[in-house]
Amino acid sequence: MLRAFSNQIRIVIEKFLPNAFIFAILLTFITLILGMFFTDSSLLDMTEHWYGGFWNFLAFTTQMILILITGYALVKAPPVEKLMIRVASIPKTQKSALISTILVAAAAGYLSWGLGFVLGALFAIEVAKRVPKADFRILIAAAYTSVIAILPASITLTAPLLVNTPDHSLEETIGLIPLTETIFSPTMLLAAGLGLLIVIFAYLKMMPKQENVIPFNSEENGEMTKTENRTPHSFAEKMNNSKIINYALVAFGVLWLIMYIVQNGFNLELNILNFAFIILGLALHGSPSSYINAITDGMPSASGILLQFPFYGGIMGMMAGSGLISIIAQSLVSISNEVTFPLLSFLSAAIVNIFVPSAGGQWQVQGPIMIEAIQSYNLHPSVVVNTVSMGDTITNLLQPFFALPALGLARLELKDIWGYCLVTMILLLIANSIIVTVIPLIF
Repeated sequence: MLRAFSNQIRIVIEKFLPNAFIFAILLTFITLILGMFFTDSSLLDMTEHWYGGFWNFLAFTTQMILILITGYALVKAPPVEKLMIRVASIPKTQKSALISTILVAAAAGYLSWGLGFVLGALFAIEVAKRVPKADFRILIAAAYTSVIAILPASITLTAPLLVNTPDHSLEETIGLIPLTETIFSPTMLLAAGLGLLIVIFAYLKMMPKQENVIPFNSEENGEMTKTENRTPHSFAEKMNNSKIINYALVAFGVLWLIMYIVQNGFNLELNILNFAFIILGLALHGSPSSYINAITDGMPSASGILLQFPFYGGIMGMMAGSGLISIIAQSLVSISNEVTFPLLSFLSAAIVNIFVPSAGGQWQVQGPIMIEAIQSYNLHPSVVVNTVSMGDTITNLLQPFFALPALGLARLELKDIWGYCLVTMILLLIANSIIVTVIPLIF
């Protein structure tokens, strides 16, 4: 049943779904029209909001590009690549290839969503190379989907970390909320655990029949052009390949990481994760030259991020500047009661995320609205944190914003994986709707 349903969606998508950049452009004009229709903003106002937000993602864009190419370089370091190839060589069938890809991507996603997106895609590629019976598109989709499914319990989930940080923007209202009330709560653990089981079930049911399998194609999906390391002869080449310079820098970086962990604990925010990737990558490559070559090889996969993220920044600017986020959130909250509030909070976050695919940005705008609304009910503020976080993650399977790294690494288009993602999103949406409604009533 799921296979037939996903096949029908895939056929429709291949005919009508444009590439991810066109998706961002269409979403821009949809937001523009909605802002002019539902708010007091004029065309000129919306234009100012658009450009005002256009560059707001610059820092995040750089962080995502770095996590993509430094993650690529890390995985391509000889020791890591050998280990990944060894593990990727274990599956022999399409079924075992899917399960292993899902579990590896989910494990990485639990530690860090950025690591999950990169490592999951690269592992799926290595598995696809070795299992020609496995469909390459479904492996990439499964890797991406499993990271989304595990995110409610990920130790790098944005909103729970923000409200557990001293001096956060809502501390005077809700205080500090410990992680035991958010990512380690029954709601989030059940959502992540059940979500992962749903992903495994759905993808095994959606596996294409053998005659319909599209395997990995070395010409279309193969490795980026590798830059060869030259044997050092001149003084300059010896400097480029100097292990002394390389490991002196690694030691300096490790010193900072130790200082950071001592002071802040194991808090893998994006800047620290990128820094750790760089230092660990340098250590595993053994020389500056080898590491530079790996970074160069990975750069082409970041082109989609570089172009499209500013447009999503513009969409977010229009959503926040015009007040559309507030209208969506308040309209759903206005029809809620103590029992339905968690569900409507979850659904409102899922809708807003389509237009504002940035967890931190969405929480800063939507969080205060939902926290204010919850004051009328006998519900803990953690309910808002959890439901908004879950809603924010679920529609990432509809919104291609975070799929761009996986698509760039795999050299695929959005239409190649979107059908699989959409089917799984529907199943996860149903399961999570039940969880956020029932669990607050029990605990």
